[in-house]
Amino acid sequence: MALSYLIKNGIALPALIFLLLLNPFSGVSGVGINYGTLGNNLPSPKRVAQLLQSTLIDKVKIYDTNPDILEAFSNTGIDLIVAVENYLVSNVSSSASAADEWFSTRIVPFIPATSVIAIAVGNEYLTTDDDKLDHNALVKAMQNLHQVLLSRGLDRKIKVTTTHSMAVLASSFPPSASTFATTLLPTMTAIVGFLADTGSPFMVNAYPYFAYRDNPAMVNLEYALLGNSTGVRDPKGYMYTNMLDAQIDAVRSAVSALGFGNRSVEITVSESGWPSKGDAGETAAAPDNAKTYITRLIERAQSNKGTPMKPRDSIEIFVFALFNENKKQGGVSERNFGIFNSDGSKVYDLDLSCKFCSSNGNKMGFGEKVSGMARGPSVWCVAKPHADEKVVQAVLDFCCGPGGVDCREIYEKGDCFEPDKVHAHASYAMNAYYQMHGRNYWNCDFKGTGLVTFSDPSYGKCSYSQQ
Repeated sequence: MALSYLIKNGIALPALIFLLLLNPFSGVSGVGINYGTLGNNLPSPKRVAQLLQSTLIDKVKIYDTNPDILEAFSNTGIDLIVAVENYLVSNVSSSASAADEWFSTRIVPFIPATSVIAIAVGNEYLTTDDDKLDHNALVKAMQNLHQVLLSRGLDRKIKVTTTHSMAVLASSFPPSASTFATTLLPTMTAIVGFLADTGSPFMVNAYPYFAYRDNPAMVNLEYALLGNSTGVRDPKGYMYTNMLDAQIDAVRSAVSALGFGNRSVEITVSESGWPSKGDAGETAAAPDNAKTYITRLIERAQSNKGTPMKPRDSIEIFVFALFNENKKQGGVSERNFGIFNSDGSKVYDLDLSCKFCSSNGNKMGFGEKVSGMARGPSVWCVAKPHADEKVVQAVLDFCCGPGGVDCREIYEKGDCFEPDKVHAHASYAMNAYYQMHGRNYWNCDFKGTGLVTFSDPSYGKCSYSQQ
């Protein structure tokens, strides 16, 4: 039974298929990274984009809407999260037209060639030292931008959120008892409600390093480095073998305390890293510790594992940071969170290889040749001919719903409506999703129902696009 029939007749999916729809594919997750530009010696955005195509990094978060970066990442298969800078939040919050102008000038010229998947409104906006920042403006700016996306039919493709520091919590331990700071409760309630309504993630910058640095007598170094096998027990029985999981669950508890426990709000670690150098008192800021933490963090990001509170809910993680930035304010460690130096050499030996990318990417640096602009040759994704029809139907509904695919071509009178078969419609939708996300092999898994092919499945007027 094809998607168009289900829509016209209001037929609900069985519970099992609905669960599959929420998580229709498995496999190795990609890794995100933060790309800051507070340096006067950094390589060009084009060079950066070329490098990252040859690594396992498939998502990049930036702190503005730098047009050179947006242009450089076009047609790379790498997703971008862009940001509204803190000083612009007030303007975007002022009216729908102001938000539309921001989006029209900053984002529209670059999409869809550049895959923008989220807008982070402000960076740690609620916990900055700037008394001039209006907390209510943050919520209104997020709402205004969502309305802009809704009006343009982009609300499924591009999510609106904001990033927080752990300072939004009244306390982070024990995780099961964590709540948001009392002074922030009205704002956090509005934000979490917005995220739940729009299916957007709660983004938190979580740094075990700072917890260790500020209290080394009380925090075990291995626990902070994601490697303490003995664990720390929460009063409610949860066992934590690393501090990052405890920090994530502290945020979960704070969200649940607002009364949103039954409404799904995903947690994303928008920043986490470890410095390779620090001031005299920062003894843990060293290349070996940084390598250990980032290696384990990447493994954590790719594991598809949850946390003790939510073991089945995988966590998306963005490593901080791509470069050491010599113009950042603060102590020495603030300028040394990068995994690359400004000349493109690695700060420490870190394997970022991706055997499915445009080149083998084996421990590459900027001085080595990177091939091509797209990941791999011409490839498409289609449904396996003998895949279970119920699972394929769930995949089809996911792609044309939460997956954000424009499925008008497989609706009645569309160029790809005939043949009116589930597998045919699903193949079109799966390929569109696969192309939209950069032709990464894990984007054509779909619970084992997807198949990558080098033969163009287009026929007649029905075109299977390639991005």
